[in-house]
Amino acid sequence: MHIVLHQPEIPQNTGNIGRTCVATGSSLHLIEPLGFRLQVKDLKRAGMDYWEKLDYTRYINYEDFRSKHPDAKVWLATTKAKRSYTDVSFGVDDFIMFGKESAGIPEEILVDHEEDCIRIPMGHDIRSLNLSNAVAIVLYEALRQNGFPGMEEKGELHRLNWNDAAHVVGGRKM
Repeated sequence: MHIVLHQPEIPQNTGNIGRTCVATGSSLHLIEPLGFRLQVKDLKRAGMDYWEKLDYTRYINYEDFRSKHPDAKVWLATTKAKRSYTDVSFGVDDFIMFGKESAGIPEEILVDHEEDCIRIPMGHDIRSLNLSNAVAIVLYEALRQNGFPGMEEKGELHRLNWNDAAHVVGGRKM
């Protein structure tokens, strides 16, 4: 999967999204201008010390992004969409675009892609969800639809075994 951030403004959100991309094997695409610098010192301050593991690409603007991915299926996540993200079928190589925190994806982009616009249902009294939360919600649905490709779906205990009949609770063997 591919996550696209159109002019992100808050480094901590981009850091959280980058971490989610690393955890899911997804690529991150950043469309400038960015509201922060992508320098090592600034990235570490924003908690993005895993950035070297992230597959990411920067683009000077939306046109640059589209010219490099002319045939890509791009879903546009926006509160202005008429249908839910759960009403579409995501492909394993699809791109999901999110807009900047203060304004979302520009309407000049949305207006030509009505059928590709998706939204996360929410109450009437809220403008939008936090960007990193929105990315996680939609990305994990897309991954679920595709069988979580390349991801571990089962975990293990570190110190105990799931099959042990006896275990320790509060320092006492049960």
